[in-house]
Amino acid sequence: MYKIALLGQPNSGKSTVFNALTGSRQHVGNWPGKTVERSEGSYKYRKETISVVDLPGSYSLTADSEEEKITRDYIIGGNADLVLVMADSSQLSRSLYMLADFSKLDAPAILLLNMEDIAKEQGKTVNVKLLESRLGIPVLSFVAADLKRYGELKDKIYEALHTVPRLKTEKCKDGQEFLWIKKIMDGAVTGTQKPYTLSRFDRMATGCVSGKVFACAAMLLAFICSMIVALPLMGIGAMIPQIFTPLLQMAMDSLGVHSFLASIVSVLIPNTVYFAFSMSGFVFGVNFVFSFLEDIGYIARVAYVFDGFMSRLGVQGKSICSMIMGFGCTIGGAAGARVIDNYGQRLLTIALTWAVPCAAIWSVVPVLAAFFFGSGAILVVLGILAYMVLMIFVVSRVFGKKLSPTEGRTGLIMELPPYHKPHWKNILYTAWTRAVDIFKRALRTIFLISVILYLLTFSVSGNIEDSILYHIGIFIEPVTKFFGMGWQTFMAFVSSAFAKEAVLGVLNAVFAGKGSLISGTFQAKSFGVDSSILAAVMPTMISKAEALAFLFAVSFNVPCVMALSTTYRETHSLKWTVRLALFYTGSALILSCLIYHIAQIFM
Repeated sequence: MYKIALLGQPNSGKSTVFNALTGSRQHVGNWPGKTVERSEGSYKYRKETISVVDLPGSYSLTADSEEEKITRDYIIGGNADLVLVMADSSQLSRSLYMLADFSKLDAPAILLLNMEDIAKEQGKTVNVKLLESRLGIPVLSFVAADLKRYGELKDKIYEALHTVPRLKTEKCKDGQEFLWIKKIMDGAVTGTQKPYTLSRFDRMATGCVSGKVFACAAMLLAFICSMIVALPLMGIGAMIPQIFTPLLQMAMDSLGVHSFLASIVSVLIPNTVYFAFSMSGFVFGVNFVFSFLEDIGYIARVAYVFDGFMSRLGVQGKSICSMIMGFGCTIGGAAGARVIDNYGQRLLTIALTWAVPCAAIWSVVPVLAAFFFGSGAILVVLGILAYMVLMIFVVSRVFGKKLSPTEGRTGLIMELPPYHKPHWKNILYTAWTRAVDIFKRALRTIFLISVILYLLTFSVSGNIEDSILYHIGIFIEPVTKFFGMGWQTFMAFVSSAFAKEAVLGVLNAVFAGKGSLISGTFQAKSFGVDSSILAAVMPTMISKAEALAFLFAVSFNVPCVMALSTTYRETHSLKWTVRLALFYTGSALILSCLIYHIAQIFM
């Protein structure tokens, strides 16, 4: 098996090339002992299997950050049979800095000049033959987002693996990188580019205040568009339990199947497929919209206007996209973090996004708050929003030291790309492959957690008192009471980690005796819940202090099992996913405890 490595600066198109070459034949994890993403995959060409490694983005082989050290060590160690050095055709003099550094080594290489289309829009033409004669290695002008161009790229790679081309130009001396680049480029780029001036729209999009307002509005619009794009898949998913649950239940009853197995087949499986469909549909919508915004060049503007503010949290300006999307859905926020190239900051961004209560929370909290506090429910909502801000800063301090060390943070240096037409085929391909991947992974994860929750909530008689969860709840109630929750609200707290929409269904089951815990947990989203009975019963059974503690605990508990699965998919780290889950569960219980005991004094 041959092995090639993709080398280039962040946003050079490496990930696009990697995904297009490897497709579904890829594995993404972490480098051993490092919080840095490792992407490997393979493809077959002319009966040869070629392994591809997407190295962390780096501007040079000088070791500063952890990512640059990994890239440098991998290249210097001679781990690849061929190195694919990527550069940006539209700003060639700057993006060839990596090649200048690479020239100090004796390694086989191809130079891939990406973004040819943007260079042409700027009026630039690159003389590929002249560069090839000077460098002594194959040079290919390329558009990574154009899937039709990969046949030529695979030919070049195949030939290079057998001819082993090496740079014939003199090695670049330390400190003379730009002189080396100037000599290589002399006469190789023709055409005069018109001076770029900010348009009226761009002045607004990059303004100190107007840029932030515009970005927030754009992200909210992006969420709406994501939902519209996702609706067909989500609609198909919603039909699955509505159609198949009654049919399967009838079939199980007619066959005399035990209620335990019957519930798994008729309730658990259809709803697991429904959740996975909904999740993959939303991920498809988010990736489609974000890929579009990134492809046309707008995401770079968001990064620019918010970088100063977000850097205080240890992340970059792009992270605001995920956090704003989190108000709609944590799944979308976690999936949207893919636009962040630094792995540690991507993980920290997801951790911060978990602190943002999603739309499902806002469909539950105001309803329950109104039961206990009437018009004072608005104060509960404002209190949750205020605590959200505090929680974001707490999370940044707790996880920022490890994921985004202060000594490794640098100021933002970037060139705003010109706006250009989107590559629709590549956008659709990227969104679709991610949606299919998330569906496969989510199906396994959600089914496993659903089975565990199902075992805890199942009872042969259908009575809550006969379930394992009930007995656990009663047994530990002295402890949960200290944290501000009785066994009923604690059951709802546990179910909220599965799906926030399940909260009302579970409360309906434990307080009003309407339905089972299973139907309350798995079918509340599909068939809805009548909250009028809850409004009459709950205030007579629990205190306002417990209700307030519960509302805050649910708001800042683990978002949901689907968000958990998306986080694992985006971070490729079970360790960090579990860490986040434990942190948010623990902090939610501590918050509930404090609010409960303080509220008892005043209520």
